[in-house]
Amino acid sequence: MTRRSPRLAVRALILSEDRLLVVNAYPEGKSDLWCAPGGGAHVGSSLPDNLAREVEEETGLKVMVQEPCLVNEFHDPATGFHQVDVYFRCRPLNALPPVWRDPEGIVTQRRFVTRDELGRLRHKPDSLAKAAWGEGILYDPLEVIVR
Repeated sequence: MTRRSPRLAVRALILSEDRLLVVNAYPEGKSDLWCAPGGGAHVGSSLPDNLAREVEEETGLKVMVQEPCLVNEFHDPATGFHQVDVYFRCRPLNALPPVWRDPEGIVTQRRFVTRDELGRLRHKPDSLAKAAWGEGILYDPLEVIVR
């Protein structure tokens, strides 16, 4: 196993009418796992700028990035992959466009869900609902990756 620095990523918690925006980032239905939109941070760009770019690519939404609310870590012991996600509350500045395509072809589904609906979906991290509908900042310790 190769040891390397953790990958830094940013994710958006976007509530609209008490519904959270989630995406499925597994093309062609390879997994039923849902998560908050976002992605890897590019060097030389701020975390909020990275997040605004990722959200627009993955969902078609323009957002105002607000305060951080969750830090989550996960890793894959088999490969050494380790990622740190910083979640930010975001305010949508437009409605979800009815016609949209992720330019990288990663996110193929996006939808707003209630807290109850989220509870019935397979999603990560486990603390997603608490972070989205709670207050303050949470730290979600290192967990083993799931697929």
